[in-house]
Amino acid sequence: MQYLSNQNPMFRSKFSEDIFQQKYAHEGCESWIDLTKVLVEDVCRSNLDDVEKNRLIQYMSDLKFIPGGRYLYYAGRKNKFFNNCFLLRSEEDNREDWAELSKKVELCLSTGGGIGNDYSIYRPSGSVLHGTGGIASGPLPKMQMVNEQGRGLMQGGSRRSAIYASLNWKHGDITEFIHMKDWYGMPVGNTGMSIGQIKEQDFNFPAPMDYTNISVNYDTEWIENYWETGDVGEVFKRNVKQALSTGEPGFSFNFWDKEKETLRNACTEVTSEDDSDVCNLGSINIGRINSITEFKDIVELGTKFLMCGTLVAKLPYQKVNDVREKNRRLGLGIMGMHEWLIKKGSNYEVTPELHRWLSVYRSVSDSTSKSYADTLGVSRPAANRAIAPTGSIGILAGTTTGIEPLFAAAYKRRYLKAGKWKYQYVVDSVAQEMLREYGTDPDSLDTALTLANDPERRIKFQADVQDYVDMSISSTINLPAWGTDTNNESNVDSFTDTLAKYSHRLRGFTCYPDGSRGGQPLVKVDYKDAVDKLGEEFEEHVEAVDICDITGKGGSCGV
Repeated sequence: MQYLSNQNPMFRSKFSEDIFQQKYAHEGCESWIDLTKVLVEDVCRSNLDDVEKNRLIQYMSDLKFIPGGRYLYYAGRKNKFFNNCFLLRSEEDNREDWAELSKKVELCLSTGGGIGNDYSIYRPSGSVLHGTGGIASGPLPKMQMVNEQGRGLMQGGSRRSAIYASLNWKHGDITEFIHMKDWYGMPVGNTGMSIGQIKEQDFNFPAPMDYTNISVNYDTEWIENYWETGDVGEVFKRNVKQALSTGEPGFSFNFWDKEKETLRNACTEVTSEDDSDVCNLGSINIGRINSITEFKDIVELGTKFLMCGTLVAKLPYQKVNDVREKNRRLGLGIMGMHEWLIKKGSNYEVTPELHRWLSVYRSVSDSTSKSYADTLGVSRPAANRAIAPTGSIGILAGTTTGIEPLFAAAYKRRYLKAGKWKYQYVVDSVAQEMLREYGTDPDSLDTALTLANDPERRIKFQADVQDYVDMSISSTINLPAWGTDTNNESNVDSFTDTLAKYSHRLRGFTCYPDGSRGGQPLVKVDYKDAVDKLGEEFEEHVEAVDICDITGKGGSCGV
């Protein structure tokens, strides 16, 4: 069973082609090859010679290197907003800073890029305001205000807003912050239902911080206290329990020389200590690369491509330009790691051979960024590597996303289209390829769901890869639903110990207990059932409960 497209033969599935047509194709870029040619010219211009540009076009056409989604979207368009996200910091605890933050958020989101902000500078709620005699509202209301900005603003008119918020573990409002997204504990009037229950049927139903990923910042004081006493502290324990039950908050680990890098983008892989820093992303599809020699060449050209991006990408306000010129961060990442391992006949672990490839990734990106910056006569990048989640571009490439294991051999994927929630049955292209090439039983492969009962394997894998990454990794570890035999109150202490043990080798951690967010986008289905329904698009309907009366939206209730 092999998908064949006349226009885009490199795509492994109709789903990949659908993503391209729906999100990135436009006049002048009707095919994937057309888009790659336009994009390389848009970005690299005269800064790469024709030989290098042609090699880069070939690698991109073959889906071996794919720039971030904003690069793909703006290829051939008038505005060159090539950057995925912007990193912000609330710098002063006053009304002017609140207002300035709102302005920065609006400007950044309107380009199509997400935003992340650290709110730790704001005084806890209830603090006396000596200037007015009033009482501080604390950082949480401002987080919610930014979340509502995101609700009302489609990014670049093309997609939902992506937002991140963090708070230091010692902040006076940290307990309330940890529970900000406990939707199943939030009743809705006299309906007898919680916000979480309503969102299972109407995912657009507004909820606190529903456009925002949240994490607690842990610093050097925390890790050194843990090593000295063996005690992680009450905040960390509370954080773990909440993450195991609802998926959030995540954990942001910033120790020693990285202590000030509390700023993160929406998906947390890019880090910085400077307000108004910016993401600049592209990913190497290691799953399609057969030789380490070719891999080295792609690392070099991918680094140069992102360097060129720092010269031409349009930015929303002057301070972002100034910080980019200073830091020139590159976020060269990798996807398809699990596909690469499957092809090698390896389990989901960082094997000695993968270590060798990752060493090339680190050394070549470092040396190329320095030498090419000197050639261009610009500042050397402050950092070179970040591994993004690669959701959409991973589907384009038909590979496993980022460092994630295969989610499932087959699944149902929900997505928003023309204001309505639709879904398709998806046969994972990697599982399909293994079946076609090697006769592998798709149900025998390691997947995110089979690994859910052994989270330490996932955590160790992330830590082993993090050794080669100078910023961070966006990875979400799947877990069984809260209240099941392997994820419940009795497992909290052991999970706490495991995460603390690896914390000094991580920059962040997030998890997703099955069913914890309401209306989750991916649900495992039977492989044969998915095969029978491939290529069909289904519209999601409201079930028996008259949810419309509760939401007050009528009709399809916003779905």
